[in-house]
Amino acid sequence: MDATLQAQLNQRREAHLYRTRLNVESGCSSLLQVDGRALINFCSNDYLGLAGHPDIRRALQQAADQYGTGSGASHLISGHSVAHHQLEEQLAEFTGRPRALLFSTGYMANIGAINALIGRRDLIVQDQLNHASLLDGGRLSQADFQRYKHNDIAHLRQRLEKSSAPRKLIVTDGVFSMDGDTAPLREISNLAAEHNAWLMVDDAHGLGVLGQQGAGLVEQLKLDVEQVPVLMGTLGKSFGTFGAFIAGSEALIETLIQFSRSYIYTTALPPAIAAATLASLEIVRREDWRRDKLTQLIQRFRSGAEQIGLQLAASSTPIQPLLINDDQKVMQLGQQLRDAGFLVGAIRPPTVPAGTGRLRITLSAEHSDEQVDQLLDALDSLSGSDTPT
Repeated sequence: MDATLQAQLNQRREAHLYRTRLNVESGCSSLLQVDGRALINFCSNDYLGLAGHPDIRRALQQAADQYGTGSGASHLISGHSVAHHQLEEQLAEFTGRPRALLFSTGYMANIGAINALIGRRDLIVQDQLNHASLLDGGRLSQADFQRYKHNDIAHLRQRLEKSSAPRKLIVTDGVFSMDGDTAPLREISNLAAEHNAWLMVDDAHGLGVLGQQGAGLVEQLKLDVEQVPVLMGTLGKSFGTFGAFIAGSEALIETLIQFSRSYIYTTALPPAIAAATLASLEIVRREDWRRDKLTQLIQRFRSGAEQIGLQLAASSTPIQPLLINDDQKVMQLGQQLRDAGFLVGAIRPPTVPAGTGRLRITLSAEHSDEQVDQLLDALDSLSGSDTPT
């Protein structure tokens, strides 16, 4: 076995696609301690800078004193606490949906929701750049699984028109995690209504960031529960905690409780995490300045990148991909930035399509103007021969 596996690993290393882990010695913030060095962190999804917030930390500590460290069972046995229930009620109100249901991870939420809603004779159509958890959910469903070209409404229409499946489910990211662009949700919703299809939106990277109160792209576009009946969000990004949820109608949530295997057959999220997320949700709703500052930092970074001629993808979100299109060069640039004191995501296939490697630069409300300018200076110093302009 080991010989076969090692040969496969060697092939990945030779293709410059080998992944390694960092041992981070500090908590998530704009500065990370890695191997005894302080690096400015431009690769996390802590968009609002809440992962280390003292009020959330205090709520976690107090809830751990009350509930302990684990839930001890699944939600349907004895693991569903008052803290879980309160958080579900608050998330439902926050997203403008009748109900919400907590899952342990976003991966489990996506796989569980898709497979509870469709089956062997049905159709699922997904954007080709959807997150891996959505794509895996489609593959596992045993439905007719098809993909449409990224944000291509005409191609999606063709897929729907050719199907006579009893149930049709359209699935898309709200904000695409590797490109930072957004889905044309209003057009997709209209198309879903035209073809009697259901629409599921994974707004993991829009939640907390977009919308007047931070309820995501769906709030920003003023789409209600009939227009987007299945809404997924995660809590480990803008909320700075852990877990995920599905929000929707009473019938949807009860269906997931009865039929979603990744909800039924797993231990519930620790109640202390739910309590911490309640504190986080309060901050997300109250402190608009975090979204305002994030918007200002995005504009500052994009303006500075344009001045030095960097090739950024079209994105108005905290995800700012710098297109490199060379897998080996992506890794070299990532290492050079690390040597200069910056931690930036170097993204290669299979996370992105072959030939579309990029530096995935992510901004947080915790960053300062000075830190953004320092990153731009570092990128400028590499742009002479290594970074596309």
